Amino acid sequence: MRAAPGDASIGKDLAPALRPIAGEAGDYDPVIDRIGDAGVVLLGEATHGTHEFYAARAEVTRRLIREKGFAAVAIEGDWPDAYRVNRFVRGLGSDSTARDALGDFSRFPAWMWRNEDVRRFVAWLREHNATLPPRRRAGFYGLDLYSLYRSIDAVLEYLGRIDPPAALRARERYECFDHSAADEQHYGMRAELGVRPSCQQEAAQQLAELRGMSADLVRRDGMAAEDEQFFAEQNARLVVSAERYYREMFAGRENTWNLRDTHMAETLEGLRAHLSGGGGRSKIVVWAHNSHVGDARATEMRARGEHNIGQLVRERHGDDVVLIGFTTYEGTVAAASRWGGGVERKRVLPALAGSYETVLHHAGPPAFLLRLDDERAADALGERRLERAIGVVYRPETERWSHYLDCDLRRQFDVVLHFDRTSAVQPFERFAALDGETPETFPTGL
Repeated sequence: MRAAPGDASIGKDLAPALRPIAGEAGDYDPVIDRIGDAGVVLLGEATHGTHEFYAARAEVTRRLIREKGFAAVAIEGDWPDAYRVNRFVRGLGSDSTARDALGDFSRFPAWMWRNEDVRRFVAWLREHNATLPPRRRAGFYGLDLYSLYRSIDAVLEYLGRIDPPAALRARERYECFDHSAADEQHYGMRAELGVRPSCQQEAAQQLAELRGMSADLVRRDGMAAEDEQFFAEQNARLVVSAERYYREMFAGRENTWNLRDTHMAETLEGLRAHLSGGGGRSKIVVWAHNSHVGDARATEMRARGEHNIGQLVRERHGDDVVLIGFTTYEGTVAAASRWGGGVERKRVLPALAGSYETVLHHAGPPAFLLRLDDERAADALGERRLERAIGVVYRPETERWSHYLDCDLRRQFDVVLHFDRTSAVQPFERFAALDGETPETFPTGL
């Protein structure tokens, strides 16, 4: 990458194109205008634990549901865990509060969805839906593929209720997975090393049988059964994808990133078709990390042979898709120090010189949005730069190598929202101590 010109001067050049965000209802009007009649809006985040990103996504999503008839929120989370929330926001199931409905998000990193910003949005969505007839209520769905064993359980539970002989056949097929004690990575290692046979064929057979049952169930039980059948079928499809994903983790033959994002993009397509009901055009908001939302072709991911949801939906739907990214210069974030570790409130270092975040830091307002179709923005951002990406693990000691990638922001997103100094989300779980502070508990006092 060529040496970047002065960050401050480029930030000054950007200033006329910015729209400050000050907490007013109309602050996001330029975003809503840019979305127009698009049917798929992907809202990113530069970290998995920043309050301002979650709050802004929630506000934009509320407006899209109220003003533009969006039918669902699809998140970077597991399908069965999110479906419990879907039942809650539609006025179904046994959960009495939004916090209860988020209870199945128990695997690491639980704070991504078990936090106060998500709780508030889920509570709002239930209240909003209560004013609408059932067919017009917006849903809440997961796109990810990590929940191999939870999805197996969901398929068995569904078939046990509606077709016990089919449940018995499914149980016999899924017994193939029992040798790994419900540990997905253990299954993948043993299957790939040949310690136990792969369950690929059994998973595919079960998916095929469920798909073959669909028409009969809908004829027998009506449209109420269609949603439950779709839920079960997506779980069976997830088992197929996850079985392959966990084997490939240990094989090194195929890029597991591509397997995961392809599964999420296909789940999004299937969800959109289901919600359209064979006619019309359903609209969906996606909540996921910038690395999934921004078009991979505009980043160094392309050179590694990687694609993502943003690229796949853009290739398929073109102008019907709007990609929105988020950035921050410094602050705090909810993250772990290692995979599987406890959630900590960690300090986010000031962004590196020459990065997009530093240019935006010098643009002026503490929070603003930037439409990248604005010629003034395109002229100022005329080259590739580093862009920060913090996931569930944050390692400030290896900041450059762990958390930056080379990007062309103008082609990666349609709109960018920048919050210069940000704060960590408030997870339901206990925070570890920060730099010698007394540990805190948000928000339950556990």
